[in-house]
Amino acid sequence: MNETISEADKLAFDPDAVVESVTVEIAAPAEKVWDVLVDFERYREWNPFCVEAEGVLALGEPLKMKLKSYTAPNEYFDNVEFICEIDPPRLVSWSAPWVDQWPYPARRDQFVVSTGSASCEYYSTDAFLGPYGIHVMRFAGPWVKRAFDDTAYALKAYIEG
Repeated sequence: MNETISEADKLAFDPDAVVESVTVEIAAPAEKVWDVLVDFERYREWNPFCVEAEGVLALGEPLKMKLKSYTAPNEYFDNVEFICEIDPPRLVSWSAPWVDQWPYPARRDQFVVSTGSASCEYYSTDAFLGPYGIHVMRFAGPWVKRAFDDTAYALKAYIEG
């Protein structure tokens, strides 16, 4: 039996289906961290999870990524999401839409919180949306958490190094 899922339900938010990285303190202004986060072409220089990224920083634009697999050693997979929020230098977000062939929408937010003229904090979240989000969380949540933590620590090391 095919169930009908409303458009609103396809993107429903469940607070139990959200991964949050560690929060790292970075000895640099928020603007410097922002500049690194939105320089997609240079992700390969510092990001251990998103080892390649290609896109234009504009709402609705695709961000093509090559991501490290945390479940299959030495493997990578391609992913395309769409930029959905830009609030310099505080927030950049992209999301994967609901597609009938892959009904697992999600939204990634990367936050930069200024704590002074020469310091800030960084963390990221991934919300697995819709009626199947909790199942994605149970399957992928632990490795996404590890990937996001690795990214946060690498961003700090890159900027402070």
